[in-house]
Amino acid sequence: MTIKVLLADDQAMIRSGLRLILEDQPDINVLAEAADGVEAIAQARRLRPDVCLVDIRMPRLDGIEVTRALAGPGVPNPMRVIVVTTFDLDEYVYGALRGGAVGFILKDAGPALLVEAVRAADNGDALISPSITLRLLRHLTAPGGPASAGNSVRLLSDREIDVVRAVARGCTSQEIAAQLFISLSTVKSHLSTIQTKLGVRNRVQIAAWAWENRVVEGA
Repeated sequence: MTIKVLLADDQAMIRSGLRLILEDQPDINVLAEAADGVEAIAQARRLRPDVCLVDIRMPRLDGIEVTRALAGPGVPNPMRVIVVTTFDLDEYVYGALRGGAVGFILKDAGPALLVEAVRAADNGDALISPSITLRLLRHLTAPGGPASAGNSVRLLSDREIDVVRAVARGCTSQEIAAQLFISLSTVKSHLSTIQTKLGVRNRVQIAAWAWENRVVEGA
């Protein structure tokens, strides 16, 4: 199966570079391009790509607004949006993740990580550039950060907590299955149950919940 991708970036040179990287892969096809946020939303809703790669800074509507429109709370059949940017400022990261993004990749992260993020998103996983993950962990587990999860943690079984911690460390479903000695279908079942119990919509929001509530080991 070919992964259909929409590229949204206001710089034609960047779009061309991303297209070259992605279409060098036999399983990825760039379905369309958009030069601004309004066009990105229109193209995405019309074509329903498997994955949308969205730049943060674009004319008319920025990438966070595009993410909210395509994947945010209340959106029926939310799309899989990866934010791709040269900027890793905290407000952009938080805005993108709260908006429903399933990945946040820096443009200098390299071709391999970009391709991996697209495949992960298409597979229902999530990928955030490692440098961003570490900064999020430091910020959210710092003294004075969010308090312990309390009653929310008690909603989850011990095995579900293990899965949450693995998700927060950036593990894919296959990696979680290998680490916990369970099947891939069992991992997916746990993830579905966890999302229902916590009232979140995707893996990134599970990870954010874990970081904010100090469920991650060492937090």
